[in-house]
Amino acid sequence: MRDKYRPQFHFTPEKNWMNDPNGLVYYNGEYHLFYQYHPHGTTWGPMHWGHAVSGDLVRWEHRPVALAADEHGEIFSGSAVVDWQDTSGFFGGKPGLVAIFTHHRNPDSDGGRPVERQSLAYSGDFGRTWTKYEGNPVLADGSRTDYRDPKVFWHEPTKRWNLILASGQTVCIYYSPNLKDWTFASEFGEGEGAHLGVWECPDLFELPVDGDETRTKWVMFVSVGSSPEHPEGSRTQYFIGSFDGTVFRNENAPETVLWLDYGRDNYAGVSWSDVPAEDGRRIYIGWMSNWKYAQVTPTESWRSAMTVPRALSLRSGGERVTLTQQPVRELERLRTEVYQWRDHILGEGGNPLSGMRLGCFEMIAEFESGEADEFGFKVRASDARETVLGYDTRKQELFVDRTRSGEAGFHEGFPGRHAAKLELRENRLRLHILVDTSSVEVFGGDGEAVITDLIFPESEDQELVVYTKGGSAKLLFLDIFPLQSIRDE
Repeated sequence: MRDKYRPQFHFTPEKNWMNDPNGLVYYNGEYHLFYQYHPHGTTWGPMHWGHAVSGDLVRWEHRPVALAADEHGEIFSGSAVVDWQDTSGFFGGKPGLVAIFTHHRNPDSDGGRPVERQSLAYSGDFGRTWTKYEGNPVLADGSRTDYRDPKVFWHEPTKRWNLILASGQTVCIYYSPNLKDWTFASEFGEGEGAHLGVWECPDLFELPVDGDETRTKWVMFVSVGSSPEHPEGSRTQYFIGSFDGTVFRNENAPETVLWLDYGRDNYAGVSWSDVPAEDGRRIYIGWMSNWKYAQVTPTESWRSAMTVPRALSLRSGGERVTLTQQPVRELERLRTEVYQWRDHILGEGGNPLSGMRLGCFEMIAEFESGEADEFGFKVRASDARETVLGYDTRKQELFVDRTRSGEAGFHEGFPGRHAAKLELRENRLRLHILVDTSSVEVFGGDGEAVITDLIFPESEDQELVVYTKGGSAKLLFLDIFPLQSIRDE
């Protein structure tokens, strides 16, 4: 029997608690997904690195716990890379995997503060087993609090490794020839972007603009933790600029805040290392929850899922270069059939999708706004419940309204409407939507406006509605793909 809210095409742990994705690396034909894991309970607890591998980013094989606590502390977030040239000396001149993570030790006495230092582990058998470096920790700074979540990458122009990690309300950047010996390079963040909570889980990578490999910019992710005074809870911002191996420079005004996702449930996302050059994609995944209510969501033997993996791009136009995201193309292999509609005039009260019942599916649609004040879809619907995925033409907002989406009594802040600014192009709106057992992911336009939200409907809530308010709109095209489950149940 399936768990009531177990996603059917999103990654979840087999059992117990999961949060941040860690150690994302591609090697020997496999995508590795490590993650913060508490193997002994369904709420946050002593952190380990859980582990799964996939050949296609869709179906995952669960592996044993990769890293567990030791004399230096618990295993907090971090990253992994392929050490192709054996700069670390761990592999006898051959390539191998190196994980870089935070060792977290709780205070020795009341009134003390946690100790967070960065350490290494390595694997010479394609990530099956891991050995912690005897020289751990390799990076420490006793003057800094919340000093964690190292993301490491090779910087080809300077022929050395870089490491970026969170440090309270800033990030620090270091460099190294061998992954063991680190030199401070710079600090970024003072007066830049959003400071609504502790900074966590940074990432830093280069992307072409409009697909032009001769024109690139650097993107920095910084996740912003949950604070009681801010109802949004935990979420992720990004910066765009330049990086020379030492200093990151933000090309936007310091007060500019760019959110990666305008829903409530995409946090701590980071990107895969060592995706082959011939693939060319920058792929990332996020933790699909929010620290406001992550520990009380209404699941039973397991808790938390990841977003679908997403491909990132930079698009020019308008006031600034914008980051866009789309579900990875590999998810298309879960499609079982397609239902299609073309050129439907939508009036209030009409529903050309009447009679359809779907629980887990994908939709790609394009609307022409016409005279409508609002239009969109209602998914996982019934007489008592619905999740609205809509567009407000007056406010020029894409939104998800989960006020009546299902079970929500576990936290007062869960129900609500979450919106992202999105201008129509020639009065048209393109939507790419993924609906699973307990989530919706909405990609608007070219993926420049994204909303990820958990929902907890009843199993029988499977009606599907396309609607309009305040006038007619035109559904130019709609493709609906039922999706098969990746579960063996």
